[in-house]
Amino acid sequence: MALGAVSLPLASRAARADTFPSRPITIIVPFAAGGPTDVLARIVAEYMRATLGHSVVIENVTGASGTVAGLRAARAAPDGYTITIGHWGTHCLNGAIYQLQYDVREFAPIALIASGPQLIIGRPNLPARNLKELIAWLKDNAGKATSGTAGPGSGAHVAGVFFQQLTDTNFSFVPYRGAGPALNDLMAGHIDIMFDQASNSLPQVKSGTVKAYAVTSSSRLASAPEIPTVDESGLPGLYIAYWHGIWAPKGTPGEIVSTLSAAVTAALAEPNARQRFLELGQEIPPPDRQKPDSLRSHQAAEIDKWWPIVKSANIKAE
Repeated sequence: MALGAVSLPLASRAARADTFPSRPITIIVPFAAGGPTDVLARIVAEYMRATLGHSVVIENVTGASGTVAGLRAARAAPDGYTITIGHWGTHCLNGAIYQLQYDVREFAPIALIASGPQLIIGRPNLPARNLKELIAWLKDNAGKATSGTAGPGSGAHVAGVFFQQLTDTNFSFVPYRGAGPALNDLMAGHIDIMFDQASNSLPQVKSGTVKAYAVTSSSRLASAPEIPTVDESGLPGLYIAYWHGIWAPKGTPGEIVSTLSAAVTAALAEPNARQRFLELGQEIPPPDRQKPDSLRSHQAAEIDKWWPIVKSANIKAE
């Protein structure tokens, strides 16, 4: 009887692993449809479907710089059928900025999928032609210029605060429910600048509907080599990369995490998916760095780097 009692849970877990998945999987996206995180999620979901044999649907849960989605994901059943995509802002910065009802460090990592720098961009009719002229224009319009963000404490907000500190400029932040709506207002000329993920704004840069001043990296984008780096533009050291990962709720069985991780890795190996990521200014890490342990260590390193910076700058959610 004792042996039977021990073997039943093991058999149950094995059966669950063998049958997973048996129905559609939901990826929670913490921002509005059309934003950079949403676009990346939809590309990955499209190719995961072939490996898993079931559809992978997107659920956009917006609000409070991704914390509403974070709580939704944290409270989801740890069965692999509800997972979430996030990035440097949602799974690093938010832990230092918000009083959360969950711990960003306790999600079960599935895969590190991409990394891409920000672009410093402006409305199409902004008179500044390069970053030095933009800084001068911002100083001439101190307190009048506006910068769009995906909410207080978002990556765009944090980047803007650091930019202000480095350049001694002063402008107002305008919060939106996501990067997509903010970019729409930038193109329409309702706000002046943004510190935005390349995956969100690069298509608009190439079409000429926004101006690009610099990339927040020490090297130029392979997909947009014409955009200078911050080093080349006279603002060295403003390095910010939006890395994206996929997580499951805490307590999700390891065998299910492995199945999901393998499906993501297979999706990222698809030539069409890789090309689409490249066009969005996203670099896919090599397969050995896509694994759950790699995402866990990368997230931990970013937390160690950014939490002291955010707290020392007294950046808080409003």
